[in-house]
Amino acid sequence: MTPLQSIGWRWTPATLRPDWAALMATHPAARPARISEQHRSGYLVAESVDAACRAESLPEWQRAGNYRKGGTTPEGRPAVGDWVLVEGEAPNALRIVALLPRFSAIKRGAAGEHYKQQVIGANIDTVFVVCGLDADFNPRRIERYLLLVGGSGVQPVVVLTKSDREGADAASAAEALRALGVPVLAVNARDRGSVAGLAPWLGEGHSVVLVGSSGAGKSTLTNTLLGTDRMKTGAVRETDDRGRHTTTHRALIALPSGACLIDTPGMRELKPTGEEDVAESFTDIETLAVQCRFRNCQHAREPGCAVRAAVEAGEIDGSRVANFLKLSAEVAGAANRLATRLAQKSQARAPGKPTQRQADDQHGDD
Repeated sequence: MTPLQSIGWRWTPATLRPDWAALMATHPAARPARISEQHRSGYLVAESVDAACRAESLPEWQRAGNYRKGGTTPEGRPAVGDWVLVEGEAPNALRIVALLPRFSAIKRGAAGEHYKQQVIGANIDTVFVVCGLDADFNPRRIERYLLLVGGSGVQPVVVLTKSDREGADAASAAEALRALGVPVLAVNARDRGSVAGLAPWLGEGHSVVLVGSSGAGKSTLTNTLLGTDRMKTGAVRETDDRGRHTTTHRALIALPSGACLIDTPGMRELKPTGEEDVAESFTDIETLAVQCRFRNCQHAREPGCAVRAAVEAGEIDGSRVANFLKLSAEVAGAANRLATRLAQKSQARAPGKPTQRQADDQHGDD
């Protein structure tokens, strides 16, 4: 295995994406590296499993003065998992000269009043949605995670941790998630034999991101897959089985299996970006909706509503329908904000209009 392969590089000159090859030809002195950590002050980039160095000098569109305002949108900046081209030598002269286009990305709407996107992980193959078999278990929150994953080209897998805990009912939990149509595995995150069931998604060259609330067991699972206690873990509150943020930033970690894992801090807010397809995540409800008497049925009090009839007959969970309606409204609202933002940027680029940087300053894009 080459140094690059140890951090997820799986391409040969013959299989390299044409847009990557073209960008690499533009920078003949540069070499590939991967963003392993992202901090406010800069990035750590890795060229092998054993070496991660700070890239202090960013390309022109990322430099100080251009980095926070007007240079690049937040979702257009490098994120953990991104492949970049670097020049210079570590530790003091390494600089990023180009960002290779992503083949996948998991995003969410960033917190705040103004529309922004935040990339959770880039160039990944699988997302493990981690949820504890305790008070953390919440099918509606899992649905929200899957909505953000949908359409990204990434395979979602629900990992139910704490299966060893007294009172844990993995069978009932799996049944509650059956309508999701994704793999569901229950594990004891502390037991290597138990987590071996995740092996099909942790092969050489594959990249996986872990998402879930604080205290769900993401860091414990990471340590078990690593075979060492590298990630800090913490206790959970007895009142609600939630934990504090033991993981404080996203980090890419190479596993002995040859896969790469991105551990993330627990996310309390999961806002859609407006680009999601709600129908893709709720195909059972969409199939029923076709049978409603009215094409624009809101599944509330309209006569002839097939969705409400299925709820009354016990064929579908009423809380799942309620979550479907809630998420549909959130995605529609986010889509409107996205359209407004794009229109503002288009106007800012028009002759006689404010510059891009002036528009971003006015609308709070950082």
